[in-house]
Parts: sequence; C-alpha cells; structure tokens
Amino acid sequence: MTAASSGHLDRFGQVIYPEWPPPLEPPDDPRAEPSRPTHVDPFANAWTADRLMAEEFAPPRWAVPGLIPEGLSLLAGAPKAGKSWLSLNLALGIAAGTPVLGEVSVDPGEVLYLALEDTPRRLQSRMGKILGDRPAPAGLTLLTEFPTLPAGGANAIRGWLSGRRNARMVVIDVFAKIRGASPTGVNPYDADYAAMGRAKRIADDYGIAVVLVHHLRKMGADDFTAELSGTNGIVGAADTIMALKRPRGEADGVLHITGRDVDEAERAMRFDPDTGTWSLLAGAAVDHTLHHSRAAILAYVRQAPGATPKAISDALGGDRESVRKTCGRMADDGQLRRRDGGRYYPPDTATVPAVPESQNPA
Repeated sequence: MTAASSGHLDRFGQVIYPEWPPPLEPPDDPRAEPSRPTHVDPFANAWTADRLMAEEFAPPRWAVPGLIPEGLSLLAGAPKAGKSWLSLNLALGIAAGTPVLGEVSVDPGEVLYLALEDTPRRLQSRMGKILGDRPAPAGLTLLTEFPTLPAGGANAIRGWLSGRRNARMVVIDVFAKIRGASPTGVNPYDADYAAMGRAKRIADDYGIAVVLVHHLRKMGADDFTAELSGTNGIVGAADTIMALKRPRGEADGVLHITGRDVDEAERAMRFDPDTGTWSLLAGAAVDHTLHHSRAAILAYVRQAPGATPKAISDALGGDRESVRKTCGRMADDGQLRRRDGGRYYPPDTATVPAVPESQNPA
C-alpha cells in the first residue's frame, strides 16, 4: 500500500485517506509483481520548529484513561497471571460504558475481542462471573477463531471497524496466535517488527486502541520490557507496554506501564476470584507486594525516613542483624533507598496521573 495510490501524506508522514474507511491491505503474495516505485518528496510536509510549536493537535483518545491510549498496546504476563481476565474486564466495561478496575470511568464504544485461546463455553462462564446480575453489552463482539493477520485477518479487522465509527478497542488474545509465520530469510528483529506493524497500522489508521496480549519470559530482568517474549522489535513497535505480574497463589499483583503517551508507573492491583474482576489498589505498588517482615520495615521507614537498622529493630522488636540484612536486600531490590552511610529511606514511587474523564471526542 503506497501513499500515492491510497491517499497523501500528512505533515508527520502518515497516510491521509480521501474517504472513510481506509482501504484494505493487499494480501501477501510472493508471486505478485513488485509495484513501480513512486517518487515522494520527503520534505513536502516538513515542519519548521516555530510552525510545529504553534500547531494545535487533538489529544489522544483513550480506551482506558491514563492506561490505554489509542495506538498499539502490549499487555504481557506470565501464564495464569490473569491477563486474559484483565482484558475481558476492560472489554466488557468499555462496551457497556461502566467503570473499569473499580474506579476508572470510560467512554462507551464497541469492542472486538479475539479470544483465541478460549472456547465459547469458557468465555460465557467468565463473562457470567464478571457481569453478575448486569446484562451483557451488545457492543462487545467475540470470536475464538480467526485468520492470521497476513492471511486475511488484518483485512477482516479493518472490515469490522469500517462500519463502526464508535469502536474504541480491539483485543487480540494472544498475539502469537494471529501474527502468522515469519518470512523465510528475515532476521528475527525485522520479523517481529513487521508483525507488530500490521497491528499498529490498524490502530493508527482507525484511531483506536489495539491491545495485543503477550507473554513474558521466565527469566526476570531489571527492565520489565526486557522480559517480553521475542526480540526488541516487539518492544520498539509498541506505543504502550504493560506487564502484569502476580505471584502464584496471591491476589495482589503489579501492573508495570510505560509508553509514548503514558507516564512510566507501577500500579498495585487485586484479583477477586469470586467475581473474576481486577481492581486498582491505593498507595504505592510495593506496599502490596512485600512479605510481612519487609512490609513492616517499609511502613516504619515511611514514618521515620533516614532510620538505621538499629532504630528499625528497636522499634519493631526484631533481631538487629536480621533487620540489617533485610534492609540491604530491600535496597538491592529497589524497595528502600540506602543513603548517608547506612540510613534507609522510602523508595521513589510513581502513579498513573489523573486524566480528565472525557478526553475522548464524541
């Protein structure tokens, strides 16, 4: 698809189509004749700094204010961490226009949910638990089978979006089921970036959020984006990256967030197995994920910043050497800050900033 044949380039190099909906992507066919190159002046839509600063742009549309803006988002997690439950919670809330995660107001809109690791029976059971006595929203479309993006899936999603100007989000659970096979002879980074690019073009062309549910590696890393399965091509192509981490058998977890239109943050969350719902928890994420001894130390240090292990052990009644070692480990794990020759301070924490409830245009 070229700008010359389908539309023209705007000042950012994005394709502007003469009419809605954007045209469908041609299917991949290695036997097809290559199209003749079309000359496009790369400076035709250049900005000068003063003109760019004077321009007024519409704010991004949010599927979930403060968490999921328009564009391509990754929601990653270990197996059975609850990422599919979280995706279904968000999809149902947006389709019904009801608050999600216990407190976040959303604008209503239609949602396409590709639950490619589920069966209709399991989806019905999960939705029944989440909805309780509430009616199921008609604005949520669900499928459990779908072609891969290069084999017609991309065009099928575009076709669904074309007649739905009020669409807010497309969820693909999981990305591995729909990305398609990598072309022969293409290095893994380029293959990952190209596969992500198919989903990103849909998000950008239609101005909606496309959420790809993905997996984390078994090995941890200091930077949670390095834990995503695949190459850096996966990370580089995404606009927003979220990693859901929940220790096995525990209700509390942490949603790690970073992206182009969201601030980097960690949000504590709790899963209720009786209702199948996720909700945000108040306070710093670290407060909800520590074992009892570490939580007690952190609570004391918050009240007495700069405390020494001796002061902490005297206040809490623990063994001084054990407290000293625990404080050191907590500092290594980023749960405390160690300064001034062995004094301990609370960690730096970040929270998702508040977003006006109605940044989404009607």
